[in-house]
Amino acid sequence: MATLTTNPLQARIAGAFRSLRHRNFQLFFGGQLISLIGTWMQNVAQSWLVYKITGSSLLLGAVGFASQIPIFLLSPIGGAFVDRRHRHRLIVATQTASMILAFMLAGITLLGVVKVWHIFVLAALLGFVNAFDIPARQAFIVEMVGREDLMNAIALNSSMFNGARIIGPAVAGILVASIGEGWCFFANAVSYIAVIIGLLMMKVPEWKPKPRETSAWNDIMEGFEWALRTKPIFALLMLVGLVSLVGMPYAVLMPIFADRILHSGARGLGVLMGFSGAGALIGALALAAKSSLRGLGTWVAASSASFGVFLALFAYSRMFWLSAVLLIPIGMFMMVQMASTNTLIQSMVPDRLRGRIISMYSMMMMGMAPLGALLAGGLSESFGAPLTVAVGGVCSLLGAIWFGRRLPMIRAEARRLIIAQSYVGGDPPQEMTTVNQA
Repeated sequence: MATLTTNPLQARIAGAFRSLRHRNFQLFFGGQLISLIGTWMQNVAQSWLVYKITGSSLLLGAVGFASQIPIFLLSPIGGAFVDRRHRHRLIVATQTASMILAFMLAGITLLGVVKVWHIFVLAALLGFVNAFDIPARQAFIVEMVGREDLMNAIALNSSMFNGARIIGPAVAGILVASIGEGWCFFANAVSYIAVIIGLLMMKVPEWKPKPRETSAWNDIMEGFEWALRTKPIFALLMLVGLVSLVGMPYAVLMPIFADRILHSGARGLGVLMGFSGAGALIGALALAAKSSLRGLGTWVAASSASFGVFLALFAYSRMFWLSAVLLIPIGMFMMVQMASTNTLIQSMVPDRLRGRIISMYSMMMMGMAPLGALLAGGLSESFGAPLTVAVGGVCSLLGAIWFGRRLPMIRAEARRLIIAQSYVGGDPPQEMTTVNQA
């Protein structure tokens, strides 16, 4: 009898990690986890280095702009490229390029010759690489796990990202305070070796290029037209873009909160970023435990609204540990919104358009962030970081209300798209009921 009572719990835990049964995803997961810890170390160390050299919140925002504006400008090209090329080989190439850039940043920092313009140039080059890497990695997930485990793989991928987000900033805060930023950059460069080895160990089917009757430009326009006329996709992309523009730049201003407002220095910055990452990890694991698409649209609206409320509260906290605790729900709700949106979009998009539509998701999620970072940096110079972050929280809340009011009108079309992509089994009436709240 005891075995029978524990089986449901065991099954639920096993179900939360079901996509790891695929060997390729195991290799991807392990390599990316190591690499992403290094990436977060570099992000924190780079922000602190720019702030230490310049003391300017505007330049903090400008570096964020330089690193992500290529994603906004080039993601449509990257998406069309991903749909025409071998995704596995493309990821190996982009990860190798990212490693080389990290070694260059480490070298000039450790030699003591680093200038702000060096950081700008290398950040922009990394953004160029990411414009191709992000849609390739996201589109490659379905090839590693299949459709049946796609939702779980996306959630675990987010869990991995945010597990690294806890460890990386905490380690970076210690290393920056003790031995300097350069060694954080070097550790990030070395960490890419793990993901490259994992990718090379994968067994992937032989890729056969499909004949194309249209030009790359027509492919790009086809993706845009499909996203614009498909109401659920359009609404999801608009909400992600708004939150990325006005909400996510709070992270860019975190050195100011750590230094001027909470008086905690580089170690405090690492702790704050770690708490935000812990919240995001909780949100990603909650999504991983979810076994169906039911109610996911409501999750998107509710998490966006909650993110905005807690962000406004964080903006006016003057106690370090209260600020750190508030960053847990901020990270959690931001991750639930982003990962749920990614899941819904991938559940609705046809395979032939996957790279292009995912590139638009990347464009709105990461491409709008540089515009927001530049805007936040400028506003914080004039009005202060707390007011800038609070306004971002209020705007995120208003966006969630807009999306929530549209949700009843777009559910029927979302349901049809999901069924068309064979994500739901059973007779048609059962299908309609199961996905009704997605």
